[in-house]
Amino acid sequence: MAVILSRFAISKLAGWEISVQAFIEMAKPVGIDPTFFRIATGILITIVVIGYFSTAMFSLLNKVIRNNATVPFTKWATYTNILGFLTMMGALIAEFSLRVQPKSLLVYIAIGIVLVSIANILIIKKAIKTES
Repeated sequence: MAVILSRFAISKLAGWEISVQAFIEMAKPVGIDPTFFRIATGILITIVVIGYFSTAMFSLLNKVIRNNATVPFTKWATYTNILGFLTMMGALIAEFSLRVQPKSLLVYIAIGIVLVSIANILIIKKAIKTES
């Protein structure tokens, strides 16, 4: 998920033309500055990307090293997945309410990330119950 989202974070923060045009279109109905909207969205997605990458790295290291920091890791992983879920729900709302024509690929990616985030949260909750 982090790899897929990193492309979108870069496009927003680097000001790629396709991203600039999309945010001009989406900012118009809300009446906010499209540059601020695009950069704020890029920063939010970057935070989600860092969270997903760090969760994946910690998960891999945890299996190799058998680290005893399970509780903070599960909280971090849960918060990361909740933030990813909420961010992608916001993206879906923006696609359907602020765009003239929603982009199918973006909708499919957002739905995929929402579903994976929900699955991750359920797996983490099950793991916590098993440990207790």
